[in-house]
Amino acid sequence: MTTTQTPSTAPATRPVRLARRNRPVSLYDLTLAELEERLAGDGVPRYRARQIFHWAYRQLAVDYDAMTVLPKALRADLATRLPLTPLTPVREVQTDDGETIKTLFRTVDGQHIETVLMFYPDRTTVCVSCQVGCAVGCSFCATGMMGLTRNLTAGEMVAQVVAAARRAREAGRTLTNIVMMGMGEPFQNYDATMRMVRILHEEEGMNFGARRITVSTSGLVPFIDRLAREPFQVKLAVSLHAPNDELRSSLVPLNRRYPIGELIAACRRYVGETGRRVTFEYVLIDGVNDSDANAEELARLLRGLLCHVNLIPLNPTPAAPFGRPSVERINRFEQILRARGIPATVRYSRGVDISAACGQLRAEYEAAGA
Repeated sequence: MTTTQTPSTAPATRPVRLARRNRPVSLYDLTLAELEERLAGDGVPRYRARQIFHWAYRQLAVDYDAMTVLPKALRADLATRLPLTPLTPVREVQTDDGETIKTLFRTVDGQHIETVLMFYPDRTTVCVSCQVGCAVGCSFCATGMMGLTRNLTAGEMVAQVVAAARRAREAGRTLTNIVMMGMGEPFQNYDATMRMVRILHEEEGMNFGARRITVSTSGLVPFIDRLAREPFQVKLAVSLHAPNDELRSSLVPLNRRYPIGELIAACRRYVGETGRRVTFEYVLIDGVNDSDANAEELARLLRGLLCHVNLIPLNPTPAAPFGRPSVERINRFEQILRARGIPATVRYSRGVDISAACGQLRAEYEAAGA
């Protein structure tokens, strides 16, 4: 296994308080219809919006100067009034012989977020952040220990995807999947997350199929019901991590508000309304939630539900006193679920040696005073 690191070439900036209304709107914040309206208001033909979307999302242009189909004056005006991207890459780390690439981005107000690009034999996936920090406070999560600074805009999420698509293209690959499993809780930034889906789904732009997008939640029940009614057929993943309320509440404080019974009932409603399978994420923590009894209880909880369980051996973080179970214990847990009729797969976290646990790279970068 090899690890490479690319140092930052961007000047360090301190986070500043910048009200949402004062943050510049980027191209990635706009739907095609909104861009058309904006251009029309400036006397620019509407068809230019389709050209811009094509260059931004199909050609993956890095700036407006690359959009040579546009008049030079329009390119200069757009660069000033409608920045292409709201993010600046400040650090990149690689591992798994280049198969996992983690990028730290800086926002216009000096915050830092993380994105992970992962190459697999049959797909290329980007893990996207939706918030700076997180308010859920899961006890084993580096991001949760930071607390929440602010929500990301739809454009800041779109920018992560476009950057990953560009990076994948450099490697001769095509981005195929998006998972909203980075920093933050997508359902606490629901409207911006769904707006991101709508922008990426635009036929004249990236035309990214909603079925190739997975939105993960730690269990905000009302938004599971809301997602079931959305026109976009995104996939749902639920971070479960425990089979009973006592244990889950100690790991995921949100469980005290939406206990397991309510959460599983919402998942059953979701399946009934959409016909789509729910994926349950279950981080295996040594001596905490990885026993045979835990596996048996989890199997009973999920019996009869159209679902799949991703068993994720803990990606340790220095800030939390938890460890990863042995390979034998991990395999035993999977075997029990499968024997009870629950589809399950062990999914090892990528990039353990590059601080790929959510939030670690940001924490290390900021602690170093960058």
